[in-house]
Amino acid sequence: MKFFLTNVLKNRINYSYLFKMKTFISTVLLLSIFSATHAQYGTPPVKAPFEKIDTYCINDWWNLAKSIKNNPKKIIDVDVPRDQVICFGIYTTQNKVMKMTAQLFPLYPNETRTVRLELFKNGNWVEVAKSKVNDLGWSALLRVEKWDETKDVKYRLRHGQKAFYQGLIRKQPTYKNEIVVASLNCNSNRERDQRAEFTRNVNYFNPDLVFFAGDQSYDHTEHTAAWLLFGLQFRELFRNRPCITIPDDHDIGQGNLWGEGGKIASTDKGNDGGYFYHHEYVKMVERCQTSHLPDAYDPTPVKQGIGVYYTSMNIGGIDFAIIEDRKFKSGPSGKIPQQGPRPDHVRDPEYDPKSIDLPGLELLGSRQLKFLKEWGKQYKGVSMKCVLSQTGFAGSAHRHGEFENYLQADLDCNSWPQTGRNEALRAIKAAGAMHLAGDQHIATLVQNGIDNFKDGPFTFVAPAIVNTVYKRWWYPLDEKAGKNKEPKNPLPFTGDYLDGFGNRITMHAYANIEGADNLREGFGIVRFNKKAKSVTFESWDRFTDVTKAGVKQMPGWPRTIRQSGSGQNITWKIDPLK
Repeated sequence: MKFFLTNVLKNRINYSYLFKMKTFISTVLLLSIFSATHAQYGTPPVKAPFEKIDTYCINDWWNLAKSIKNNPKKIIDVDVPRDQVICFGIYTTQNKVMKMTAQLFPLYPNETRTVRLELFKNGNWVEVAKSKVNDLGWSALLRVEKWDETKDVKYRLRHGQKAFYQGLIRKQPTYKNEIVVASLNCNSNRERDQRAEFTRNVNYFNPDLVFFAGDQSYDHTEHTAAWLLFGLQFRELFRNRPCITIPDDHDIGQGNLWGEGGKIASTDKGNDGGYFYHHEYVKMVERCQTSHLPDAYDPTPVKQGIGVYYTSMNIGGIDFAIIEDRKFKSGPSGKIPQQGPRPDHVRDPEYDPKSIDLPGLELLGSRQLKFLKEWGKQYKGVSMKCVLSQTGFAGSAHRHGEFENYLQADLDCNSWPQTGRNEALRAIKAAGAMHLAGDQHIATLVQNGIDNFKDGPFTFVAPAIVNTVYKRWWYPLDEKAGKNKEPKNPLPFTGDYLDGFGNRITMHAYANIEGADNLREGFGIVRFNKKAKSVTFESWDRFTDVTKAGVKQMPGWPRTIRQSGSGQNITWKIDPLK
């Protein structure tokens, strides 16, 4: 300091010198702060192999967390009290194996990476498994073999000495005649509230299984933060019951996904096929969302080492096939004649649908078709079968984004490629199964036609959780009902139609948006009645309080389909409206 003052006096306030000293002192202070921070938290033990994505939760995540703590636009505050670092647990049981994913908030470098699972046995908590937390995504998989599926068991996840998360692993509901499934999808990031209305409504129905069909996250490049928010929003739905979650395009960071066997896409639009973001990011998303599912039928990875998760799961005699209808699908760009400003949108009403159904194009891929065919023949301990996937096998929306935006066909849905669509439907039909899906932002009940109208399986697409991002309408250009419309159906545009790909579909129910107060967002309830061999589909508005007497579902629901025949000769028909 004496040296500094002497030089200042000697140079009669040398401003250049002062500036240099100011810069030097600032640098020293910053280095001191960095050193103190480093000493406090340590060095991140894992450096993410990707940059500028998942920034809320990678590397020195705490610095970003502090800088945005008071930002009202942040996704979530990931720097939580250390006794709350376990966000949730999510589980399934199958073939005497219980699998549970523990999802944590980001951990500091000096915190343990071990999560323990305890079960309540004979009045005491007993540790039965432990697992290492992955620093990419902050999840840990816990697995218990020889699981007794005949008993309800309390569980507790623990981290360190203070953090825990508690719930119930349910016994198999084989004793029940009616198995109830809650079906949800498309959790828009336009609203980041806690979804209390879903907790109230879905828990009122006490489903045996909760199914999230995709787009649990709309924050494309910040999956972990968005997934943690999803957990806070919906964990009371799956704290005490099994839950199936499958990722869709927005979850892995793309507006649409044609996975094409795991290849690298050239843009985040993905229409040339493949995954745009780093393969470790994609693997992280799938690990967080699907590692708790029953073991994959064939776990062989696809390109870039990206895993697969297609599998099956039996709940109380209802056998569910869980498939990935995006991972193997061909991308349209460069493979078919472009029919509009986008490779995936057809606007010309005079185009020939056969011109885009070309040899070599795939939908589910040979591996999943093999799985579906084998699964379809297994009926031991099975009352009914159901396929779960991201989207439907019909072009069941005419207007996209805005009502005036009419599309002849949208290649994002499973109606294209048509040959692949029909192969998939034949496998589902042979299994005697019906189908549940999401993605479309409009609730629909369709009977798919293959060679003729009404000769294929039914698909129920549940409404979007939040329907403010990309609206859709089933509203034909000619504003006419289809052939063979049910006389008592209150919805005008029902009956037999050819969709924009020339596929036969029979529309039985749909839920169009009717203004800002009727967005037709909500959830589906599906009731499998084993004795009656019937399935009832319910479509509920988000803000309807189902706990009150006399409340009604969306117009056109509920609808019930009924099974006849057995084994490979099962057919389904819809009950007539009364």
